[in-house]
Amino acid sequence: MTEDQWKGRSKRGYMYVIMAAFLWASSGCAAKFLFNGGVSPFQLVQLRITIATIVLFAFLAVKRPNLLKIAKKDIFYFIVLGTLGMASAQFFYLFAISKINVSAAILLEYLSPTLIALYMILFAGEKPDRLTLSAIGAAFAGACLATGAWRLDILTMNMAGIVSGLFSAVAFAWHSVHGEYGMRRYDPWTVLFYALLVGAVIWNAIIPPLDSFFQAYSPMKWMVILYVGTFGTVVPFALYFKGINLIRSPGACATATLEPIIAGILCHFFLNEPITPPQVAGGLLVIGSIILLMSKTTHDPNTPEAMRCPGKMR
Repeated sequence: MTEDQWKGRSKRGYMYVIMAAFLWASSGCAAKFLFNGGVSPFQLVQLRITIATIVLFAFLAVKRPNLLKIAKKDIFYFIVLGTLGMASAQFFYLFAISKINVSAAILLEYLSPTLIALYMILFAGEKPDRLTLSAIGAAFAGACLATGAWRLDILTMNMAGIVSGLFSAVAFAWHSVHGEYGMRRYDPWTVLFYALLVGAVIWNAIIPPLDSFFQAYSPMKWMVILYVGTFGTVVPFALYFKGINLIRSPGACATATLEPIIAGILCHFFLNEPITPPQVAGGLLVIGSIILLMSKTTHDPNTPEAMRCPGKMR
């Protein structure tokens, strides 16, 4: 692979993550709408992850059935990924949104790039280069400004929501790092499906199986639920995994901090929430950090592809 080809591959990866961030941002607003309408976080997690699993299974069974095959020795890996990653991240994030405002919940979740960087340094024997670490720091600082974290009084916020948001960051970091590991052997679609499947099984065991599907929801709520399950879960996670497959988890996770920026813009247009100068500055800082990441290649183009590409078997 030439240097130009690798740069093109990296840019596609960043675009995938940017699209995922947009869909996740819209999904967060949709989830808040459902919570305000009486849907509980437990119900929405079961609805979201079950619908996502069914939709993705139907798609793969028709279009790419070969991607449903996994080795028996990898079953435990997918159980761990689906439990500690997918199922946990889904619940803690949505529970945080139900207890505190969406911006604060998103901000707490985006501590995950820092956690990933620490994991790589302390446990994986890798050290992200100075440019990547600077971009991660700038992205988080921008997210703080964009979400208004500088004026959030932590003592007046719901502590259960704050703790849940912190746990969502840990789960999202775990999901990113160990999802990347799985994509060294499997296609991103395969990793995503089995993570969702395990998560769905868990959440249909924690609360009565499919119980949330038999509640009385209005047609509007069902439309929002289906949106959250498909365009708020399957599509963005698929885009995010494809992004990780191309640019690695630190770059992907830092790029995903666009989510609160996009959420602020959507709230401005659809909920008439004002955009302040600090929020604009934060947005520009995040966008600048992403441009910084996109301007470089994280791997030497002369390195053999099998050593640098975590998705070489896709």
